[in-house]
Order: sequence, then C-alpha cells, then structure tokens
Amino acid sequence: MASLIRSNCRKVICIGRNYAAHIDELKNLRPKRPFFFLKPPTSILIPNAGPVLRPKGVDLHYEVELGLVIGKTIRDLPSALDDNVWKGAIESYIVSIDMTARNVQDEAKSKGLPWDIAKGFDTFLPISEPISPDIIKDPHNVELWLTVNGRHRQHDNTKLMMFGIARQLTDISRVMTLEKGDIVLTGTPKGVGPVVPGDVMEAGLKVDGHDIKESRIKVDVKARYGLYDFAET
Repeated sequence: MASLIRSNCRKVICIGRNYAAHIDELKNLRPKRPFFFLKPPTSILIPNAGPVLRPKGVDLHYEVELGLVIGKTIRDLPSALDDNVWKGAIESYIVSIDMTARNVQDEAKSKGLPWDIAKGFDTFLPISEPISPDIIKDPHNVELWLTVNGRHRQHDNTKLMMFGIARQLTDISRVMTLEKGDIVLTGTPKGVGPVVPGDVMEAGLKVDGHDIKESRIKVDVKARYGLYDFAET
C-alpha cells in the first residue's frame, strides 16, 4: 500500500532532464550523464490524504513521472548490468507527480544556489498505489499521462527516456547507497506547466494501451495558509 511506501522511504532520488523534449521546453542544457537531486520523504502525498498545497507566492508546476520503489540494498553497480539485476532490485513501480515551485527554482538557478526548497514542500509528491513488476514487465515502454481539469497536459512513452533505468541505478549507486524503500523518480516528459488552487490533477499510466487502475492519481490543488511566503534570496 502507498502508506507503507511513505513510511518505509528514507530518501527520494529524482533524475533530472531525462526527456529531450522536456529539456527543450525549459531551455536547459542536455546532460552527458544522469544527474539527480533529492526530495524529502515528508513531501510524499499518498492517495486520498488531501490536496497538494501551493505556498504563498509560488508558481506551482506539475511533472508526471514513473517511480521505482527499491527492494534491496544497491551499492556500486557495474556498468555491464544484466536486466535481471536491476529489475530484481525494484520492489514495485509507482506513478508520481513531482511538484515544483518553478519561480523558486528559477531564482535559485539564476544565482547559482541549490534549489531543494523548490521541490521539498510538504505535499509536493503525490504518488499512486504500488504497481507490481508483474504488470509492468518493461518499464521502458509504458505511457505516462497527466490531465488538469480533464484536459491532457502530458502524455508520452517512457521509451523516450535518454538514460535507461539500469544506467540511472548504476550512477546513483556509485554516489549513495540505495536502500530498501527508497524511491527513484525517472524523469518527466514534455508538457509541464502551472496549476493554481481549484485545479484538479489526474495522472496514471498505460501498459499496451490498457489503463492500470493502481496507477491512478486524482488530487486537488489548494492554497497553503502557512508562514512561508516567497521572497528573493
């Protein structure tokens, strides 16, 4: 269950810039190898646990992604990696929406500062229920989709990933140990954009053209009435 995914997760590792069209739409440079950043487990929002909360002054964007729930310890994986090795390290898959405070991120980038805050607010990672590897036999060939208020915003196939899952896990494991329960987000395709309070996001995935019920996410966006208010760093 998704509640166990949240409680067992010690870190969320996010692969950035892994779809060429998404890189182009944000006018970013293409990486020569996978790069990644972290989101805190406290950002995870399980199904039916409430809305995504937009902090004051934040330009809030969605990014649908295929996620991997790691099932065992992974460290220093070799480059020549058999499919059974990396597949055997994945306990389950999830669909996730990596929420981003885009103006916070853009300001940090422009000043050469870390942009963890832009990714790390509470509720900034809605996830689906776990999806068995028996359902997703080839994670490099599933359709990801996301709608806002019933209108399709993202819809692409994971075969468009620039760096496959074996390469992602190899590169991550040479920097930090992946542990059982950790989540790896594999990147987002083109079509990212803003949402505001009152919007409703839905997301999911298809395998061989068939909707997978465990993958469905439906979540509202509401204003966050906390003490945070975006201001220039």
